[in-house]
Amino acid sequence: MTLLLMFIFSFSTAFCFAFVYDAPKRLFFPAGLCGGFGYIIFHIATVILNIDSIYASLLGSFTLGMLSHIMARIMKSPVIIFMVPGIIPLVPGSIFFKGAQKLLTLDFNEASGIFVRATLIAGAIAVGLLFSDQFSKSFIRKPVQIIKSKRKRIE
Repeated sequence: MTLLLMFIFSFSTAFCFAFVYDAPKRLFFPAGLCGGFGYIIFHIATVILNIDSIYASLLGSFTLGMLSHIMARIMKSPVIIFMVPGIIPLVPGSIFFKGAQKLLTLDFNEASGIFVRATLIAGAIAVGLLFSDQFSKSFIRKPVQIIKSKRKRIE
């Protein structure tokens, strides 16, 4: 039940941000799916598999990136329309907020540790999207490439 609620909330977050991002209306639902599945992978990795949130963010953003590339091919749209709304549930905003609170209460040692952790999570999200981009360019072929390779085999 918790996974279903997490999926619904992360789906609605990505869906609504696709609206704010001014994506075409037909892409709201696929963008929401990308964000929902990316966060569910993150949640499963952190809660069920007990993986650190840095590595779970890497895994969730990689999943988000791969789904974004697949949706972009299916919907014939740019990948960025699916990636940007999908990142929103993964962003470590509450961790940055806690770091800012510690900084304002002059607890510099704890604030620096929190900011480093939040920065590592944000970096892991970026690296996961980078890996998914390179992976999709290597293994997901475009329809034009498939047609060209079939013509070469025929000739």
